[in-house]
Amino acid sequence: MTAGSDVAARLAGFVAALRAHGVRVGTAETVDAARAVEALGLADRALLREGLAATLLHTTGQRQLFDAVFDLYFPRAVGAPDGEPAGREELRDRLAAALAANDTAQLGRLAVEAVDALGGYGSSPGSGGWSSYQTLERLRPQTLLARVRDDMRARGGGAGFAGRLLEEEIRRRIEEFRGQVAAEARRRVAERRGRDEIARRAVATTADRVDFLYAGKDRLAELRRTVQPLARKLATRLAARRRRAARGTIDLRRTLRGSLSTGGVPVRPVLRRRRPARPELVLLCDVSGSVAGFSDFTMLLVQALHDQFSKVRVFAFVNRIDEVTGLLTHGVADAEGLSGRIRAEARLTGWHGSSDYGVALGEFAERYGAAVGPRTTVFVLGDARTNMADPNLPALKRIAAQARRVYWLNPEPRAQWGTGDSAAPEYAGLVEMHECRTSRQLGALVGRLLPV
Repeated sequence: MTAGSDVAARLAGFVAALRAHGVRVGTAETVDAARAVEALGLADRALLREGLAATLLHTTGQRQLFDAVFDLYFPRAVGAPDGEPAGREELRDRLAAALAANDTAQLGRLAVEAVDALGGYGSSPGSGGWSSYQTLERLRPQTLLARVRDDMRARGGGAGFAGRLLEEEIRRRIEEFRGQVAAEARRRVAERRGRDEIARRAVATTADRVDFLYAGKDRLAELRRTVQPLARKLATRLAARRRRAARGTIDLRRTLRGSLSTGGVPVRPVLRRRRPARPELVLLCDVSGSVAGFSDFTMLLVQALHDQFSKVRVFAFVNRIDEVTGLLTHGVADAEGLSGRIRAEARLTGWHGSSDYGVALGEFAERYGAAVGPRTTVFVLGDARTNMADPNLPALKRIAAQARRVYWLNPEPRAQWGTGDSAAPEYAGLVEMHECRTSRQLGALVGRLLPV
């Protein structure tokens, strides 16, 4: 195989891996990427990275995924470093010095050496691999913070940072080193098992494709940062739909009557003019357990769309329901603390802390039934797991009878509906229920289901 064909195959695999993770890369972008490789060459890896990013990416949110996949298909090195592996204490000493000096090139070399010296496992050739977790557990770079801080102050390198800011800067450098270790471990494993498999299995996907139920704290925080851009996109779509709706539909009788003057040809269609009033929106959100992250994100998204509706009211529940509209500040100023504020200031539980949809729906119908009217669209957010309690179907039927429409967004996979204590099939028999596991699905559903 020639060098040119090897690069072409590598680029094709790289593009395929990006597509598998949801990055939209068309033929035109792929051709541009090939031209970028031809123009930039392979000698300057950093320049090649930026060139491919410029031709293949559409949003900044895809950059972290891009970098991880790029490191697999265009690695810094091949194989293990030459020479004997360094000892743990020597590596720690050199790492502390590189962190204090912010020597990025040296940190990259140390990541390679650390994985080689501390990350290997397996007792026979071909049976083992390399682990970034094992490497970092043995190296423990986080314990070097005080040592690096004192070294920087002694050298005068921390003059631009005061107190806590200096420690935050050191933590940032350590976190970057941890990322380099993870990338090196993936590279070494990919050489043995194949780049395509590791790109599919070991690279974290973009935030908009992360399952709400399994997203960790860091991914949920990343998701919250996408609320405002997603809200702006949805607001634009809703405004366009509202403009189209305002034009009205064709009045067939008046159009045919007007066509008599043109020989029966309807040259000038007559529209039924209508002035649609802005609809009202009500959210009923289960904030218990892992469902809380899904409800949290959806509440923030809807609040960011507040101006598109005449009225938005939000209710949260576990087994008791309470209105939390006032806790959702306009503009979503404190997205990180939303769940904490709701739990601290709203009454969400009664005799126990488990979710009970039947009690919550019944209480909403009794206490807040006036919030639902013929212009109201209701969204219920939750997994419909009742902990074997009465699902109270009459309460949901009563809400549906009062509302314009009722939609249920369920963050569980459809295959799990009806298993265990799930009452999803029973609720889905009364209202329209949709699987909504990721923010990408949520954005598509909200854009399609929200009234105009």
